[in-house]
Formats: sequence, C-alpha cells, structure tokens
Amino acid sequence: QLQASGGGLVQAGGSLRLSCVASGNILSINSMGWYRQGPGNQRALVASISSGDSANYADSVKGRFTISRDYALNTVYLQMNSLKAEDTGVYYCNVDLYLTTLVRLPNVWGQGTLVTVSS
Repeated sequence: QLQASGGGLVQAGGSLRLSCVASGNILSINSMGWYRQGPGNQRALVASISSGDSANYADSVKGRFTISRDYALNTVYLQMNSLKAEDTGVYYCNVDLYLTTLVRLPNVWGQGTLVTVSS
C-alpha cells in the first residue's frame, strides 16, 4: 500500500514537499517515482529514483524539483520549489517492489495528492 501526502494550495514561486510511504510486507523496493496528471492531461512522469539513487527528471521540472528516498522508511519524497501554475495536478507515487524473492509488483500506484499552484 502506498500513502501519499503533502499536496495543497500554494502561490506561484512557492514550495511544497510530497511524501509517499510504502507499507506492508515488503522485501525490497527498486525504483520509486512521482507522476503528475494535470487538468485534461494524461499522467506523466515527473521524477524517478532508482535503488542506487540515480534520479531522472522531466525536462519541465529540472532544477526546481528534487526527488529523494529514505530506504529505512520505504519513503520517497518530492521537494518542489519555484512552483508554477503548470505544475498543478494530481501527483501519484509509483513503486517497483518485491514482496518476496519470487513476487515482484513492478507498478504499484498510490492514491494521489492534489497540488494547486495559483498564479
């Protein structure tokens, strides 16, 4: 189960920090990531981080957003700075994890948290 939090209403130029906790009987987590679905848009990758802490960002957020993870807490964070109106949307966390050495769930989604940036 993934539980995302941290969304809200913020003015343009402001900051928010999203968190997503993976809970349950998890053996290990491979990659973790954040996706965004804006009004009328498809869900798209914002940032991801591998088990080796290699991060990948959408071009639109490079230099403004930072993804990180806490391995002990099975948590992924998204620090969002210099927010713009176009960052508005529902943010979903996504993880690729192993429940056992034989059972892999490569595409687990959280419930989403709404970020609204007012201009």
